[in-house]
Amino acid sequence: MQPEPKKSLVGEEYEVEVGPVAHGGHCIARTEAGQVLFVRHALPGERVIARVTDGEEGARFLRTDAVEILTPSKDRVEAPCPFSGPGRCGGCDWQHAAPGAQRRLKASVITEQLARLAGLTPEESGWDGTVEPAPGDKVAKGEVPAWRTRVQYAVDAEGRPGLRKHRSHDIEPVTHCMIAAPGVSELGIEQRSWPQIATVEAIAATGSHDRQVILTPRPGGRLPIVELDKPVSVLRIDEKDGGVHRVHGRPFVRERAAGRTWRVGNGGFWQVHPKAADLLVEAVMQGLMPKKGDMALDLYCGVGLFAGALAERVGDKGAVLGIESGKRAVEDARHNLQDLDRVRIEHGKVDQILPRTGITDVDLIVLDPPRAGAGKKTVQHLASLTPRRIAYVACDPAALARDLDYFREAGYSPRRMRAFDLFPMTHHVECVAILEKAAKGA
Repeated sequence: MQPEPKKSLVGEEYEVEVGPVAHGGHCIARTEAGQVLFVRHALPGERVIARVTDGEEGARFLRTDAVEILTPSKDRVEAPCPFSGPGRCGGCDWQHAAPGAQRRLKASVITEQLARLAGLTPEESGWDGTVEPAPGDKVAKGEVPAWRTRVQYAVDAEGRPGLRKHRSHDIEPVTHCMIAAPGVSELGIEQRSWPQIATVEAIAATGSHDRQVILTPRPGGRLPIVELDKPVSVLRIDEKDGGVHRVHGRPFVRERAAGRTWRVGNGGFWQVHPKAADLLVEAVMQGLMPKKGDMALDLYCGVGLFAGALAERVGDKGAVLGIESGKRAVEDARHNLQDLDRVRIEHGKVDQILPRTGITDVDLIVLDPPRAGAGKKTVQHLASLTPRRIAYVACDPAALARDLDYFREAGYSPRRMRAFDLFPMTHHVECVAILEKAAKGA
């Protein structure tokens, strides 16, 4: 006999006092009955009416939106974006918080993740407890930084471009994304119709005038003639096999960072914030302090950003090995660094390729893993290579904290850490942790 389905609580409302921020762009609250709520569009200390958007009776927690603010926080501002708010565009999490408050919220999340998953305080991590704004991101009251150099628009059944709602396939049509970089906005994607298209990705390279549009047609849909406001290259994604086909123009964009030009094709990773690449290279190199003759690893190396910076610093007598799983990114990395004989780029997964290299010791390691982190097995292998220093670049504070705990078990501890707000208005945050061999007994 099948158990009776549990009653959905979607649409139910609760008056609650909002508690601390949690990882993921929401805050925690509890009903009078003790039910845990994840509350979006709220701030710590507020009293709100929270409406359930996902959850059923007996659930460990319910997802909710703050649909009415009874007692606002001093950090609350009117959301600058007209498409923000409960049930609207899900691209931003903190439009309703002042910029400084957003960074404090992110710092609170990092602090909580370090404590819960790694047993570390900010002081033990070598972190001052602050999240640094990117250069140029301080704007006038009521404005937002226009930082996003890559935006993927979803297209509704009427051909209108928009952005997905939070945890939904539903589309919120938009006429202007406020966090899109000027180069993206200038393409005019939002001002035209895209019949028979499922998604439109717009890219505006940093340091060059390269602009690119990547179209994914609906099944059976025909590719429209693309006439935009600026010269662009156009790619098409095959809806059946995911293959990339060039329609016209270059199949890549050229980014400029760390004193070099970088070819980045579709599938190759590049930081979305225009200042991110230079900022992260500076933080990593300051932390690692490479010396002439060093042997260094750049793991999850993408198109070779850190490998190139390391190669310039280790000199002709040094060597750099980069490992990357994305085939197109490897092709780009080899192209980008072809003038540096001391750099070798290998294609494959780090945990599979690194053991095959026969490398038993290195001087420096930089790793920039995907959101899930590196994992215990890889961390243990890296520690066994006895590097002088390790730079861990992380886009997820939970994964960073887990891996820092693994590193500590393997004999390495964080000495310095910095956090950067490279994703204003969202809950995302970037961290760079520098690890060294822990003193015996530490």
